[in-house]
Amino acid sequence: MNSTTTQGVEVSVETYYQPDYSNPISGEFMFAYRITIENHNSFPVKLHRRHWHIFDSNGEFREVEGEGVVGVQPVLQPGDRYQYVSGCNLRTEMGRMSGTYQMENMDTKGFFDADIPAFEMVVPFKNN
Repeated sequence: MNSTTTQGVEVSVETYYQPDYSNPISGEFMFAYRITIENHNSFPVKLHRRHWHIFDSNGEFREVEGEGVVGVQPVLQPGDRYQYVSGCNLRTEMGRMSGTYQMENMDTKGFFDADIPAFEMVVPFKNN
């Protein structure tokens, strides 16, 4: 698991290869990732936007931006954690993702970016 903390917001990532949703012969590799966001601050925070950088081992690069995560913009009270699962498809057996969440300090109404730690997506047989 990869974790990083930015301004009191901890983001952790776990990845899983999805063989049932992949087709290696066609160059389709599906990965799931579970994100856990924890608010270690004394004030509530709201996640407004996500911004992803996705790298495939064939040199392809994609950026994905949008509101919230999996259709919601969660508010985390002090000590709360929010967890969700999403996915990423690659054209190769290995790739990497990283990014940021745009967060709002609900007390001051100020915005800041919380880093999403870089994580690798690797088909298990590539690790042998």
